[in-house]
Amino acid sequence: MDGKELRQGPEKRPIIEVKNLTAGFGDEVVLKDVSFSVYPGEIFLVIGGSGCGKSTLLKHIVGLYPPMEGEVIIDGDDITTAEDFELYRILRKIGVLFQSGALFSSMTLWENVALPLQEFTSLPEDVIDILVRMKLQMVHLEGYEEKFPSELSGGMQKRAALARAMALDPKILFFDEPSAGLDPVTAAEIDLLIKQINTSLGTTMVIVTHELESIFAIAERVIMLDKEEKGIIASGDPRELKEKCKDERVQNFFNRRPALVPGKKRMGATEKCLGK
Repeated sequence: MDGKELRQGPEKRPIIEVKNLTAGFGDEVVLKDVSFSVYPGEIFLVIGGSGCGKSTLLKHIVGLYPPMEGEVIIDGDDITTAEDFELYRILRKIGVLFQSGALFSSMTLWENVALPLQEFTSLPEDVIDILVRMKLQMVHLEGYEEKFPSELSGGMQKRAALARAMALDPKILFFDEPSAGLDPVTAAEIDLLIKQINTSLGTTMVIVTHELESIFAIAERVIMLDKEEKGIIASGDPRELKEKCKDERVQNFFNRRPALVPGKKRMGATEKCLGK
């Protein structure tokens, strides 16, 4: 039995369950009746082309927006109905790395990483200092505590934002396009760091991306969204999807082909490749 089977075996309940989620803005439905589960310690990717709803899905899972319909269960608690203290307790279990990094430009790296600890714990300052330095060391930024975000490269800013996302030792880390705007070498370094943290801490990772290199480097399992379908058209190991899934939309994505080729009949567009 491999690691994936162990994580999804009967003794393991999902740490995230999305049930019949319909999401959108105003009268526009972006996602309709989406359901899937994520298991503890898994590196789970949400993939698909631009405009398919990847970031919208992530923002609904972390509670930034309420769904039109459906449930989002995080570690046994429904984030869609929780209020006040209950919602606060649930959100303590997660950390989020946004696409831009979202570091406070007027604060040093130490201050950025310390902020969640100062706001949400009663730890003394000397303990916070130790924790901040530990988190920065984990992302290979020791010695940069007094630097401002503007003094760092894009990759270093992403790593600093990851240190802040890990400040409260969350069970789950969410990433929105962690490699966006980075050169291939720096993007590969971020991928390696994600795998190292997952291996050393066992943190569950949910990652939104369309970067093929990252998908094949880190994903244990993926779901693929489609703009026209407004939902999931494929799920499973990305390597198996590339080799075996006959849905033309999936093949176009993994082989970086245009969605429509003039004069070619579209085949298999409705054949979903949905694994476990």
